[in-house]
Amino acid sequence: MRVGVLTGGGDCPGLNAVIRGVVRKGVNDHGYEILGFRYGWAGVLAGDAIPLDIPNTAGILPRGGTILGSSRTNPYNEPDGPAQIKAGLAELGVEALIAIGGEDTLGVAGRLTEDGVPVVGVPKTIDNDLGATDFTFGFFTAVQIATDAIDRLHTTAESHNRVLVLEVMGRHAGWIATYAGLAGGADAILVPERPFDIDAVCESLRRRHDRGRTFSIVVVSEGAVPAEGTDFKLPDDKAAKTDAFGHARLGGIGVALEQEIERRTGFETRMTILGHVQRGGTPIAYDRVLATRFGVDAVSAVADRDFGRMVALQGTDIVRVPLRDALSELKTLDPRLYETAEVFFG
Repeated sequence: MRVGVLTGGGDCPGLNAVIRGVVRKGVNDHGYEILGFRYGWAGVLAGDAIPLDIPNTAGILPRGGTILGSSRTNPYNEPDGPAQIKAGLAELGVEALIAIGGEDTLGVAGRLTEDGVPVVGVPKTIDNDLGATDFTFGFFTAVQIATDAIDRLHTTAESHNRVLVLEVMGRHAGWIATYAGLAGGADAILVPERPFDIDAVCESLRRRHDRGRTFSIVVVSEGAVPAEGTDFKLPDDKAAKTDAFGHARLGGIGVALEQEIERRTGFETRMTILGHVQRGGTPIAYDRVLATRFGVDAVSAVADRDFGRMVALQGTDIVRVPLRDALSELKTLDPRLYETAEVFFG
């Protein structure tokens, strides 16, 4: 049996661990041939694939990124895209496809399943906002990177009596900001699920300084928004730029907060945007193990012909769930976690 594998959407630490798990399980336990499609769905459309075996996937476990490359190509935006995919898979003799990606990549996988393509999904999103799985690989590496940044910002903020704003990833969900903010001892955390009042944020910082603390750390998700009716405007210079799935490019909330906090409080304020630093580099041990488990069980799902499913972490177990369950609802931040973080604000 010949099995295809692809990585789509934004890269994140752990993708190569999934690929390695797919190859080892597929070759050693089932004698499968594994083909890796380059650059996500773009590679499937173009028939651009390379053989993957144990020798050429050796040593990739600790590597960041993806040896296959990635893209945000949406085959349903292409003329006869689904038909091209079916024809391309048939020409290459691919009998099953493992798609590693987030809501967009797996959304395509779900639609292709309905169109008769045998697909198994593996959840991948740095933001940890996919439904039906407790965690996605790469998330905790991003949290560790953000936490390390907060630790370093503390020392320079204290040295200069500044407010430092750290902007982290999180388009729709504040998982990274809240976990990293809790771990790093942030004094305010702003997330998409909780529209913020800039006046309340500034008042909290003033109270902190009134108590003798001469510096503060504010962590903000890139997708955080002000509450309706508040006097705060988001930057809009990138609003017109969208990807193939209609997502606007985000970034810049940290710049706006830097300016507003300093203007309203008089405290010297600086901002740092981590951006793609959170995606890069080697995955931590937890993400390597989780990604490996996902890759191995994805092959088991193929062997069982359990298509239209996604492997997922629930508790400590790897389970399989329908793709539609993973995509039916965005997994937003647990309000109880944010309430714990609020104990330490101000």
